[in-house]
Amino acid sequence: MSTLTRPRIAVSVGDINGVGIEIALKAHEEISKTVQPIYCINRALLLKAAKLLNMTIPDDFELEEVGGDIDIEPGVVSERSGEFSYHSFLKAVDLAKEKKVDAVVTLPIHKEAWSLAGIKYKGHTDMLRDIFDRDAIMMLGCSKLYVALFTEHIPLQAVASSVTLERLVTFLEDFHRAIGDQKVAVLGLNPHAGDNGVLGSEETIISEAIKTINVALGKELFIGPLVPDIAFTPHSRAQYTYFIAMYHDQGLAPLKALYFDESVNISLNLPIIRTSVDHGTAFDIAYQNHANTLSYINAINAAVGLLK
Repeated sequence: MSTLTRPRIAVSVGDINGVGIEIALKAHEEISKTVQPIYCINRALLLKAAKLLNMTIPDDFELEEVGGDIDIEPGVVSERSGEFSYHSFLKAVDLAKEKKVDAVVTLPIHKEAWSLAGIKYKGHTDMLRDIFDRDAIMMLGCSKLYVALFTEHIPLQAVASSVTLERLVTFLEDFHRAIGDQKVAVLGLNPHAGDNGVLGSEETIISEAIKTINVALGKELFIGPLVPDIAFTPHSRAQYTYFIAMYHDQGLAPLKALYFDESVNISLNLPIIRTSVDHGTAFDIAYQNHANTLSYINAINAAVGLLK
């Protein structure tokens, strides 16, 4: 692909104390064959990171300057690193809003570092909802399996009360609008999908939401509620590529057990394209040159795919 036709991708570098910069430097040559990455970081901080990694900065490593020359503390949860990762992401989103780039790809932040920095958001998706006043949907996975989360970063005790008919129908409508006419498996909330009310009644709401959306669409695209502990068996995965989980670990534990290295995070129902790696800051291996680039490369490729 020629330089003139490569999509421009804003890359927010994530927590500078984690593996984000290592991944960006390692993967730059490969991703530059298909996209023109613009990294949201300043040169002084990039030089510090490259020196710690004993890596060379490529000549075509294009930067969008983000202020803040901070000390890098590998593997440390830091208020200043949290603040910088926030501003790196905000810069990337601003570039997309101004149509200076075609998409945004994010490297991992640390939620506790954001909290220490006084940032009110729990993560990227919450922030995107606020910026665009749209109910962004978090979907993670790869071509073999995608899992969308009805609830995300909330306490487990708050999940059941969040399962309301109105919210769930709206979620299913937004999800269908984002992915089109695909068969989607919707998980129940309770063990055994409630066992007809013996183990919980939320499945009644889930069933009604599925019926409502299928009637509105005039076709049976949403199936369920499926029993959660068998939803991701080979038999079910042979029937469905798209799943909706009622809460974070219900969907992401099986996904990451199956496809940890290759999965990506995709934000749906937004006016911009945003994808991300599907892993954390990996503080335990930060600046040790052990980081895997596969999820990042897949996130770049997913962003390009969404542009078509």
